[in-house]
Amino acid sequence: MDLTEKQLDTEQVYAGGFIQVYKDRASLPDGGVCIREYVKHPGAVAIIALLDNGNLIMERQFRYAPRQEFIELPAGKIDHGEAPLLTAQRELLEETGYEAREWTHLSTAWPCIGFSDEKIEYFLAKGLSHKGRQLDEGEFLEVFELSPAEAIDWIRSGKITDSKTIVGLFWLEKTLNNWA
Repeated sequence: MDLTEKQLDTEQVYAGGFIQVYKDRASLPDGGVCIREYVKHPGAVAIIALLDNGNLIMERQFRYAPRQEFIELPAGKIDHGEAPLLTAQRELLEETGYEAREWTHLSTAWPCIGFSDEKIEYFLAKGLSHKGRQLDEGEFLEVFELSPAEAIDWIRSGKITDSKTIVGLFWLEKTLNNWA
């Protein structure tokens, strides 16, 4: 069965600094027509930064849309034309002040498939050395260490609720346990 929906026409209803919002008419597999509204997003990276002592580099920052603070993995938006690995390296240094000798791409996840084309590329960063933070203007966050076990406990207790961080930490857990 072909489940593909085909775009009939499109209208850009909003153009922001890095996102755009569209309203399309699409044909359905049964021949019907529907309206699809969605956000175009440049994509992002999330970095699972593992220190030599086994701890993770984590961040605490306020997120405006939900109006609350979150505990998160270092992460950031991919700039136009930028390779995801370069984004990960740039964001890790900017936000945490760390550089990594070893980088491994773990996975790609689509966090909001019902209304956005955003995808997040997950990287494991090891062999960290501190060089000094270079936060973007208007960016405020606290950087701290957390053991992987405690991070998983924070998911269970509801202290970590950010979906990209939950996905990344479960990838880390599987990676450390060699998919046991």
